[in-house]
Amino acid sequence: MERWDFLPERTWPRVSKSGMILAKRPTTFAYFRTMQFRTLMSKMRVITVAAVALLAIYGFSSRLDSGSSPAPGDAKVGTNIGDKAPELAFMNADSTKVLKLSELKGKYVLIDFWASWCRPCRMENPNVVSAYAKYNTAKFKDGKGFEVFSMSLDRSRQAWQQAIAQDGLKWKYHVSDLKFWQSQGAQLYGVNSIPMSFLVDPNGIIIAKNLRGMALHQELDKHVKAL
Repeated sequence: MERWDFLPERTWPRVSKSGMILAKRPTTFAYFRTMQFRTLMSKMRVITVAAVALLAIYGFSSRLDSGSSPAPGDAKVGTNIGDKAPELAFMNADSTKVLKLSELKGKYVLIDFWASWCRPCRMENPNVVSAYAKYNTAKFKDGKGFEVFSMSLDRSRQAWQQAIAQDGLKWKYHVSDLKFWQSQGAQLYGVNSIPMSFLVDPNGIIIAKNLRGMALHQELDKHVKAL
């Protein structure tokens, strides 16, 4: 025989305004089974929320531990620190071959915007020459050496070639489209004054900008294993 007197008020059947019974009153057994199920579901919801919170905290901590630079595959192409450096592909100083920035993947690369007619550029060139001599064959923690990719904003090929020889810029990668300030490379990198430089890591990610004098040496020293 069913007992009704101790069941909670909310388990009683509901009645519509017309007096129609909408639900039959449950048995004592059914009531306790229902309460057990609700208790179990409530505990499961608490456990699920806690698990999601822990995963979120772990993911955030892992991201902090990995540093601020994005993975190479996640980096967008751009000219800010942390961006993947846009491709540069232009004729060399002898106008015999197209040289590409992407050919230097796996090395630290200084992308150097300059010109023969730019006095501050010519004054900075000895520092670039010194860095090239010091780090070109150095052993890096995560790279295969150091290279300079010089993008000239010259209009005269002859003046450009003479400046390369006079300043002792012995590296291979000298390129230009001889378009002065309309240079496609300068426009691509948003260059509106020179000298201007971008230091790129072995994955092609920009890690520093406009390093002058010993600042270039100091930045490269952070990544060198042995000279």
